[in-house]
Amino acid sequence: MLVYHGTTLEVRNPQIITNEIGRDFGFAFYTTDIKAQAERWAVRRAKVQARLNGKKGQAVVNVYEWRERHILREKIFRDASMDWLDMVVRCRTDVSYRHDYDIVIGKIANDNVGETVSYVVQGIMRKEDAVERLKFERINNQIAFCTEAALSELAFVESYIVEI
Repeated sequence: MLVYHGTTLEVRNPQIITNEIGRDFGFAFYTTDIKAQAERWAVRRAKVQARLNGKKGQAVVNVYEWRERHILREKIFRDASMDWLDMVVRCRTDVSYRHDYDIVIGKIANDNVGETVSYVVQGIMRKEDAVERLKFERINNQIAFCTEAALSELAFVESYIVEI
């Protein structure tokens, strides 16, 4: 299966990202099985980088083959459920939290979804109401490779530049 990682650099050797707090499934290397989503993310990252350092950024999508060769601990969230919301809230608010999964697959808390999650974090909205509200959102997928064992399942295929 092909998975995509949108950023501003070619990444031949993925690593678990531990310098960005507030990730949906904790520290991990994040990918998606939706090519267009990775392209949008790469463009977004390049534009943010350009604003920060005053030069035009480069949007790069890295493509990997996910070779499921080993039995790993996976958590799959098929939709925005109470379990999914619990994990997202915990990972975004407790930097010391570590779950026991090698790979987590689920919906991404994008801008609209992130707003709902932030209401839960702030105590403005009950989790039950948030899950009900999220049923009406079109939410993209993400695949988080959370351990070195999980990363060993990825083989770099290619990278390409997306026009900004």
